Formats: sequence, C-alpha cells, structure tokens
Amino acid sequence: MNLKFEYRRYHLPFRVPIRTARGQWLVREGFILRLESEDGLVGWGEIAPITDFGSESLEAAQSACVSLGTFVSVEALEGIDPNLVCLRSGFRAAVQEIYRLKAVAKSEINTAKLTQIPESLSVAALLPAAVPALGIAPFKVEQGFRTFKWKVGVLNPLDEIAILDDLLAVLPTGSRLRLDANGAWDQRTLERWLKVCADRPIEFIEQPLEKNYRGMQDILLNIQNDYPTAIALDESLCHAHDVSFWSNLGWKGVYVIKPSLFADPYHVVDQLSHLNARVVFSSALETAVGARTALHLAFRWAGEPLALGFGVWPLFEDALFDGPIAYPFLMRKDVERINPEALWTALN
Repeated sequence: MNLKFEYRRYHLPFRVPIRTARGQWLVREGFILRLESEDGLVGWGEIAPITDFGSESLEAAQSACVSLGTFVSVEALEGIDPNLVCLRSGFRAAVQEIYRLKAVAKSEINTAKLTQIPESLSVAALLPAAVPALGIAPFKVEQGFRTFKWKVGVLNPLDEIAILDDLLAVLPTGSRLRLDANGAWDQRTLERWLKVCADRPIEFIEQPLEKNYRGMQDILLNIQNDYPTAIALDESLCHAHDVSFWSNLGWKGVYVIKPSLFADPYHVVDQLSHLNARVVFSSALETAVGARTALHLAFRWAGEPLALGFGVWPLFEDALFDGPIAYPFLMRKDVERINPEALWTALN
C-alpha cells in the first residue's frame, strides 16, 4: 500500500510550566503526521519525543521525515530505524487507522468486541509538586476525583514527607495517592519513603530510581518484596524489549506505559496482556492526536482497569490541542470526537 505522507511541526507552550524532579518544562514540541491512501482514507499519528525517556530527538525525527519524501509504502515504514521510537509510533497509529477504516468500509469490524469496550474509565488527578498540591487537591476532590498523582523528588525528602500527611488529610476516605519521583531518589531515600508509605493509602510509588541508577534492577526487585507499597516502572519502559526484560526478571509491580513513546504500542499492549500485568495507561503530554491513539488502546485493555494517567488537561495555552478535559471519568465518546483535522489545519 502506497501512502501520501505529510507532517507539520508544533511548538506549544504549556498553560502552567510542568515542574518535575528534572526541573521546569515550558513547551511541548513534536509533529502531527498525516497519511492518505490511494482510495482517500486518512490516518493520523503524532511524533512526541521525550529524550529523557530514551526516545529520539526532535531533530532526528525531522531528519527522518524529510528523508522519507512525499510518498511512502507500508514496507518502507517498517524499515525505519528502530531507535526512532516516536516516529515509528506515529506511523504505526496512522497506518492502523487506515486499516481500521478499510475494515469498516468492508463491514469487517467485530461488533461483539465493540460491545465489550467500556463507556468510561476512571482518571487520576495530577497534582503539582510541593506545597501547591495542598491548594489544588480540594478542588480536585470537589470535582469527584478519588485517585491522585503527586509529583515528588522536587524538595528535600523530609520536607515532602512533612507535606504528605497534610495532603492526605484533605483527601476523602478511600482515596488513593500515587507518588511520582521521576527517578529523583537514591536507594536510601526510597527505603525511607517506603517505610512512611507502609501505613498510608499510597497506591504505588512511580519510578523512584533513575533508570541508569547503579544496580537499579536488583534494588527494585528485592525491595518490592519487603514493603506493602507497590512500585511502578515508568521511565524504565520505552522500548518493547523493556517489558520483556522486566517480566523475565520477575517484576511484580505496576507497568506505567506511555503509548506515544513505544515504536509499536499495539505489540506492547499485547505483551502486557499475556503477562496479566497491572498496567496504567499514561499521557506523554502529547496533543489530542497522540492521546487519541493511547486512549483507544486503554479502552480496549482487557485487564484490571487502573485509573488512567491522563488527568493532564487543560494542558496547553491553545486549548484546541488538548484532549478531553480531565474529569474523574473519561468518556469513550469524547475520545471518538477528537478531530485531528482541526489540529492539522491550525498548524498550517
């Protein structure tokens, strides 16, 4: 199948800078790509690299797009450098959409499977780092959220631990709190936090150690059996082989996956399904185009439905590029209403 290929670059300031253990993030950059088949069917994808996760750079992605030219074949796309994970992810999404549209046109869609897809999924509310979380949390509670994600690893651990109980005090009974360290801690800090969390309603601690931290795999594998609080992998998961690597080691914790950062997110989801893994589908702070692909996968996940990590919107200064606003439940009909053509036109 030969396809017409176009792409447009975006540079989108965040409404509020994203503060993590790595500092402030002011602007999201990436590409929207468009593929059109010879019979006029259009598929959309997004290239949204995050080099800290091990993806390619924007420059590498753009260079590859230029080299592909105006017309590409599916076979040529399969031959793209496997290290260009976000580029491959965007193309995979667009090609899958064209195949799906062809199946719809031929009435080959499995309607029985469609009836098994839930109408809504719960969402975790994203709380800012440090003390500002105390001001935002009551508002999120009032909206109806009961799962929350708090960015840690920004302040001194003792200061953040002191804030933790104040934060838990404003959350309703039965709420769950996730702690996201973005790889900011060392082993000693992780153990201190695990002791603190042991008798508190912490759902899991996300990526406590940097993925290149010396002995990280052994530390996490051993420590997960010593404390009741689960640990989740996030930045450690970027390539398909990462899932195989951790599962072969005997990982029992949570897998946080950002589909936009996998070369073939469909294959990764199949891997995790066969493992009966606990999975959180999470945003890579991409636009609505990439989020649309990720959420399609989330709604079709057959495993335990953990709250989505898509409590990020409103995210951009230009709200056109946001996905569905993050209320406590994300509706499938709102995902289906995402219109990639509108974003594409706005970038012209």
